[in-house]
Amino acid sequence: MRKRLQGWGQRLMLRLDDMPLQKKLIAAYVVVILVPIILFSMITFNRFAGSTIRDIIDKNKYMLENELTNIVNNMELMERTATLMITNDNVEEYLLRSSEPEANELITFNTETFKSLQNLHFNNPKIENIRLFTNNPNAFELWPIIFHESRIANESWYRDVLSRKGVVHWEINRVSKDLMDRYLAERDDTQINVSLMRGINYTSEHDGIAEVSMTINSFVPKMFASNPVDQSQLLLYDRNGMVYGNTAAPFFANLSMDEIKRHFAANLGDGATDFRFSYNGLPYLCVYTKIDRLDAYMLSIVPLENTINEIRDTRNLIILAAVVLIVLLSVITYVMYSFILKKLHSLQGSMKKVRQGDFNIDLDIRGSGEVGELAHHFRKMVSKINELIADAVNKQAATKEAELKSLKNQIDSHFLYNTLENLKMLAEIEGQYTISDALTSLGGMMRYSMKWTSNQVRLSDEIAHIKNYISIMNIRYDGRLSLKLDIPADYMNQEVPKMSLQPIVENALKHGLTSQAEGLIIAIRCLLSGGAMLIEVSDNGTGMPAAQVQEVNANLRMNDESFYGKYGNKLKEEEKESGGSGIGLRNVTQRIMMYCGNEYGMRIDSQEGAGTTVTIKLPYSILSGGLTTHAKRADRG
Repeated sequence: MRKRLQGWGQRLMLRLDDMPLQKKLIAAYVVVILVPIILFSMITFNRFAGSTIRDIIDKNKYMLENELTNIVNNMELMERTATLMITNDNVEEYLLRSSEPEANELITFNTETFKSLQNLHFNNPKIENIRLFTNNPNAFELWPIIFHESRIANESWYRDVLSRKGVVHWEINRVSKDLMDRYLAERDDTQINVSLMRGINYTSEHDGIAEVSMTINSFVPKMFASNPVDQSQLLLYDRNGMVYGNTAAPFFANLSMDEIKRHFAANLGDGATDFRFSYNGLPYLCVYTKIDRLDAYMLSIVPLENTINEIRDTRNLIILAAVVLIVLLSVITYVMYSFILKKLHSLQGSMKKVRQGDFNIDLDIRGSGEVGELAHHFRKMVSKINELIADAVNKQAATKEAELKSLKNQIDSHFLYNTLENLKMLAEIEGQYTISDALTSLGGMMRYSMKWTSNQVRLSDEIAHIKNYISIMNIRYDGRLSLKLDIPADYMNQEVPKMSLQPIVENALKHGLTSQAEGLIIAIRCLLSGGAMLIEVSDNGTGMPAAQVQEVNANLRMNDESFYGKYGNKLKEEEKESGGSGIGLRNVTQRIMMYCGNEYGMRIDSQEGAGTTVTIKLPYSILSGGLTTHAKRADRG
């Protein structure tokens, strides 16, 4: 997969490279503008969607809080009603009778106490039923309020009420069969009540049960009210996992109670008060709160399909408007680019002519802009090419002339060598052996300096050249020069720059030998240090002050621009006076750095009155049979 993506990327880059500049600019313009707009729209609308969902959650939480307040008020109303029933003295006396009541007692109870109980019911229209259940066989049943406990002994909540011993028990249940089997035709088996059951304990034993019921329509009025704003639906979820709601609402055509129960049970207990779920591809939001005293939850289920569709439609509309705007702007930009790139296309045509060999171009592009500046430099380049062509023709002619001169020089050098050989033979015949030896050394020096086939030679060749040089200089200085060598035989094949030692020896003679000195000893030794070859050339001459040594070492590695800017005039004067420029050591150092690297080169150490030592640092390279071998050996002194 990764290779396939890389292949697609490479093909895309090749196509982009083949596109004209104008199309590339348009494509870049579209990408730079369109992609951020799309990303910004997606991020903005995701945040907007999140904000909208949070607003719906907050609104439903507020609704649940208000409804919870109403529910708590209804529960308190039911509790007060139950308390008034139980604390009535006549009710207590009736439920605790030790004998059956007489007719006049029943009439009195019915006209006074029973009527007050009925008024308690009628004065609270939200209350559906109030009932008293007694286990006293001496208390007669008085419909529809007072009944024997035997009628409810089989109810699921009966034993729970007995076990709570006077503590209120709440129950959500469907209306059971009428206790007296009256009005059977009018009874609604689908009606759901919220009931309060409370045990009556006038004595130490159980004396009865008080029941106060309220229809779920009155207990949670919003459950059966339509909500046109967000089409939410209010539900109750009891301790037994049963869900109650307005099943007749159109809301439940797409979502069943069992599905709500399943999702709520799966998300309950994670500490949150809301969650989102989907059913049949439709999104829903559930916001819930707990009714502690009822040990139940009140749920608000909100369908999110319309909300999400509205957000998506708005987002798509804005993106579509952005795309249309970008297309319009791209067309305008394309026309503008055509005008802007017209000069660039003209410059491109001129370049094609030059590539085909036509250097006679007339490029009429002016201005200080980028294209104008590019055209200016292009004209300069063409002019320079024409100059170089002319120079090449001239150099070709000069090369022919140089070849003739080189041939003449070769003839002259052979003439000089032959002449020196003839002079040497005459000196030997005449017994002038000193002159003969000098001519031999001079001939060797001439051959070495004129035969320049390579910039690198063996150290042995350079030492032989120095020996010839010392031999000739001893004629001038009456034998006051001595050369001492401390070079192991293995190091004689070390690769060194040609003519690198002679400038050092010349400086030693020029600055180290004085008219009072008895003689000048020049010593050359080689040693390895850290994988590099060190060649030390020392003398016992007059030496130099520390400041001068520091200046000379700095000059050796100074760049040409700084060096000639600082010493240019002085070098010209020295060249007129002494016939030399005085920069031989610097030239050797620069050559070494150029061929070997900046870590190599030359260093001068000197002490006034105690001589001078010049150290050349080179890579350890042994020339053997025409090949160069690089090796590392132990340091040798």
